[in-house]
Amino acid sequence: MIDVRNWGSTPTEVAAAMPGDELFSARDTAVGTRAITIDAQPDRVFDFLAQMGFGRAGWYSYDWIDNLGRTSATTLHDEWMVRRCGDPVPAGPIEFEAAIVDRPNQLALRLPHRCVGPYCIDFTLAYRLGPLATGSRLVSRVRIAISGPASRPLAIGLLLADGVMVRRQLLGLRSRCERST
Repeated sequence: MIDVRNWGSTPTEVAAAMPGDELFSARDTAVGTRAITIDAQPDRVFDFLAQMGFGRAGWYSYDWIDNLGRTSATTLHDEWMVRRCGDPVPAGPIEFEAAIVDRPNQLALRLPHRCVGPYCIDFTLAYRLGPLATGSRLVSRVRIAISGPASRPLAIGLLLADGVMVRRQLLGLRSRCERST
């Protein structure tokens, strides 16, 4: 069985601080750290990350779920790039904002605090890139905090669904980056 909560990551990566960890308090109800080695330099991988979004490059995951069937981009498009903090990253009916942009080292996306009915959610998705002798190590972390009735099971369910999607995303990124190098 695949551990979607910490897929591909080492115990050291799970324990290490990540960009975006400081974006909201320790009241997180769910945290997942995923990682992959990619045979491409960090600047190349970062550029694919920086163009993500609905109506842009997609999310490199299950396109029929998160991109309405439109195939995620296989090439880089300068006009889709996130360049600075505060830049929007569309995600269908919601929109992330780029909270940390440090090319080619780290990118963190934040869903601004939202409340719907009795539930409030905080959500960050962060990426850290490290150079290797022949490529890059990409570590991703999601932090989820939900308040409201049954918030803990909801956060864990969202974490597991996110894990399935991010695993596919990391594999899709590796395929695109290695193919285009």
